[in-house]
Amino acid sequence: MNPYWLEDEAPERPPLRHAGRVDVAIVGAGVTGCSAALRLAEAGLRVRVHDRRGVAEGASGRNGGFALRGGASAYDVARETYGHEPALALWRWTEETLDRMEPLAGDALTRPGSYRLAVDEDEREQIRAEYDVLRKDGIAAEWIDEFPHFHGAISHPGDGSIQPARFVRRLAARAAAAGADIREHDEVADVEALDAEHVLVATDGSGQALLPELAAAVWPVRGQVVVSEPLDRVLYDRPHYARHGFDYWQQLPDRRLLLGGFRDVSIMDEMTDVEETTPTIQASLERFLDELSDGEARISHRWAGIFALTQDMVPLVGRVPGRANVWIAAGYSGHGNVMGFGCGRLVADAILGEESSPLLDLFDPARLAG
Repeated sequence: MNPYWLEDEAPERPPLRHAGRVDVAIVGAGVTGCSAALRLAEAGLRVRVHDRRGVAEGASGRNGGFALRGGASAYDVARETYGHEPALALWRWTEETLDRMEPLAGDALTRPGSYRLAVDEDEREQIRAEYDVLRKDGIAAEWIDEFPHFHGAISHPGDGSIQPARFVRRLAARAAAAGADIREHDEVADVEALDAEHVLVATDGSGQALLPELAAAVWPVRGQVVVSEPLDRVLYDRPHYARHGFDYWQQLPDRRLLLGGFRDVSIMDEMTDVEETTPTIQASLERFLDELSDGEARISHRWAGIFALTQDMVPLVGRVPGRANVWIAAGYSGHGNVMGFGCGRLVADAILGEESSPLLDLFDPARLAG
């Protein structure tokens, strides 16, 4: 079944074509590829984007529509894992990235905040510990001691809800207006065959065969989502997520409920790049949707999408080891709407010669290269 997000009509783009060699060829017309294309084209480079499907038809049109600050790891865990300064820099960068997205997204992005919920006392202790570290570092967050049906919550002001396909298609239209050649339904089998000074692989959980030296570093994972028919009332005013992000849901502007996750119900089956729904996960989603809506919701859409995990839950952004002019930006571990946009700009700046960002050290693909 087609994802709900992709039913939006895409804006028109100039039918531009760059013949011959280009400065940068980008593989992937999702949020990362279109973000990078916009930045590079605005800088005056000849840019060509290739995608085996249409703009935003991969993970960028198949996710849960969350636009969150922070990374895939809880903030206190990130501080322990990467160090205080890198963890704080990463968080502040996602805040700045979300702010930068807002004028580009228009009505595709709202900023109602989000709730991170505890389903039991163990999770309550864990998110309370994260909240304490967030507050210690001056990051905006509020503790909610009592939350209906849950054991406490962190309120994250400024987080967003996004119509991801609408946003990415707008980026593509802007990039094309700036001079980028965007070629849909144009599969790339070999990055070395692209006639370009630089190549950027921006396929997140797909396309591992293009970069075999990093295939073991980027793990494809399937996420499954359901969307209901519009309800008669508003039950949820912002994105919610619980069980460490395994369950996530929100109510859309037309009052539909969107629910995703539950991949831990059949975790090994979901470590795949096969983009199809499964009875096991769908049954779990249906049961939880029934609970969330008091039995009112009726499913109208269901789909699967492929995203990428990395071993340390940090993206890979930068030059591919051993390939001087091949770059990657991928591995967002489920946080691709914000991080994908930001990493597209980050890698574009690096291609332009601006490699001073400390985040490029944290994201360096060499750390996980085989």
